[in-house]
Amino acid sequence: MPTVTVKRDLLFEALGRAYTDEEFDELCFEFGLELDEITSEKAIISKEQGDGKAEGASDTVLYKIDVPANRYDLLCLEGLVRGLQVFKERINLPRYEKIMPAKGEGQRLIITEEAAQVRPHAVAAVLRNITFTKERYNSFIDLQEKLHQNICRKRALVAIGTHDLDTVTGPFTFTAKAPSEIKFKPLNQSQEYTASQLMDLYRTDSHLRHYLHLIENKPLYPIIYDSNGVVLSMPPIINGEHTKISLNSRNVFIECTGTDITKAKIVLDILVTMFSEYCEKPFSETPSNLAKLLTRMCLKSHVTGNGNNIEIEIPPTRADIIHACDIVEDAAIAYGYNNIQMTIPKTYTIANQLPLNKLTELLRLDLAAAGFTEALTFALCSQEDIADKLGMDISETKAVHIANPKTAEFQVARTSLLPGLLKTIAANRKMPLPLKLFEISDIVVKDASTDVGARNYRHLCALYYNKTPGFEIIHGLLDRVMQLLEVPPNQENGYMIKATEGSAFFPGRCAEIIAKGQSIGKLGVLHPDVITKFELTMPCSALEINIEPFV
Repeated sequence: MPTVTVKRDLLFEALGRAYTDEEFDELCFEFGLELDEITSEKAIISKEQGDGKAEGASDTVLYKIDVPANRYDLLCLEGLVRGLQVFKERINLPRYEKIMPAKGEGQRLIITEEAAQVRPHAVAAVLRNITFTKERYNSFIDLQEKLHQNICRKRALVAIGTHDLDTVTGPFTFTAKAPSEIKFKPLNQSQEYTASQLMDLYRTDSHLRHYLHLIENKPLYPIIYDSNGVVLSMPPIINGEHTKISLNSRNVFIECTGTDITKAKIVLDILVTMFSEYCEKPFSETPSNLAKLLTRMCLKSHVTGNGNNIEIEIPPTRADIIHACDIVEDAAIAYGYNNIQMTIPKTYTIANQLPLNKLTELLRLDLAAAGFTEALTFALCSQEDIADKLGMDISETKAVHIANPKTAEFQVARTSLLPGLLKTIAANRKMPLPLKLFEISDIVVKDASTDVGARNYRHLCALYYNKTPGFEIIHGLLDRVMQLLEVPPNQENGYMIKATEGSAFFPGRCAEIIAKGQSIGKLGVLHPDVITKFELTMPCSALEINIEPFV
């Protein structure tokens, strides 16, 4: 959960009253938050760097508040205060409106085809006649950083740029150029640099070096100009010094560029709505029990029709509302979980295990009774495990790839249980032979016919590892499984095996398993190359089947 750090005195001033620590902790609990820690800047520095470094630091009391990860509107003092004030019914629910400038048309941000190839989406807005103080300015900058680390996924999905509108002239152009063609003075620098020079400059910067990989290997870098060719920013790396905002800025141009248009709109909505209260014309306010409860949670509601329906307006600050259950949850928070009376349900429902899970549990018991030990392996693995080590090409596997894998060990969702069991045997080679393992779990493959583009299948996999291959033992296990499933050994309505070839199996020692007229898997002796690649030294027989046809 993200943590918001606010000054206690500023928070109480904005709330219009003071609380004891216990009272504020209780208020947070009622609202669905948690007061994580009460500290100060001096205490934090002393704890992290020692008492010597803490000399001269502020003793101002700080509240560290944990907020839900999907409540982006609570990541700053302004949103936190507004949410609590509406919850306690001290102010009416704000209603946000787009206001066109008194003279002329609104600003435009033009996206070129070149920019679309690198960072395809951009949205923008203007906060007009805003008044900054030091605290408001710091909160504005801090909110951007929290959004960058949270919903923006460290600027990979969205990058935020804020500019003093009075220093530039619209319309603005979002384009992309070769690094050598881009030259401007970046934020907090005294001279101009080309984009290539900036990459070298920021390679040692403790903050910005983490974002360089997002564009440094691309032939074109994204850049935003005004109508006079002044550079506003080079997203997602750095803004220009020319448009730097300050306490004296009155009109702020906000641009959000990224690879996800939905996230970009959410980020822009949060920034604009949180700080519109400091504009000359802030948001406008608008004046059954359930509707009242939802209104306390910043969801404007009123009863409609015959009194049995409620119409709810979702404001731009509540991007976390995506389903009816989210609304019910907010109603429960407003009512108070502690106020819900415990009652016995008026209807009786008898839960049943899913047939597939029931079959899985029964098979697990009988496979264990057959002398095999159950293993539970990771659902994610490396591309090498399911392709190269099994003698296949990764394109043949229909594997679901992880977009941003944190380690080479977890790059794809497994398409077979076999690699996981082989790695388990490799980690237990010192155990007495034979090693007999099995696993019944899901594998994942691409499937364009589903709404998510992938499908799970429940597989059974078993291995026999010894000084001899033991094919007859694996074959016997297959016969036992089919006996338990009441599938007779015949070609018409039962099961049979027929010779086939498989990249993971020894030539001439592989069989395809046909049951109920369809292929459900393979069994055989593993190829020596496969055994060697998994760092094993003895022969091994394997069986892997799909058990879903037997449900």
